[in-house]
Amino acid sequence: MARIPNALASTAPAALTAASGLVGGYGVARWTGKRQLGGAVLAVAGAGAAAQWYRRSGAPAAAALTGLYVAAFGGSHPLAKKMGAWPSVFAVTGVVTTASVLTSALVTRKHG
Repeated sequence: MARIPNALASTAPAALTAASGLVGGYGVARWTGKRQLGGAVLAVAGAGAAAQWYRRSGAPAAAALTGLYVAAFGGSHPLAKKMGAWPSVFAVTGVVTTASVLTSALVTRKHG
């Protein structure tokens, strides 16, 4: 079985937390019909991801990634008008997840 490089393995939890917030938040809002519940999922996962980013990459990276997470949520709404709701959510989730993994890996490589 192939080994995952340590830099990528250590960044997976934050990326997964962020992805679960964006996808899970939309899914909960859509399936329950309660936007507030989806917003709660989004907020809790976002706070968890921000804490993970801070621990792994420091305050500047955590602030940038948290800003991207919030911008992705906001940007998914107009994007959904162009491509549909689920494709929009998946697109912005891909951007946030990729940025999370790359940022954490670069910081780990720089300091590790």
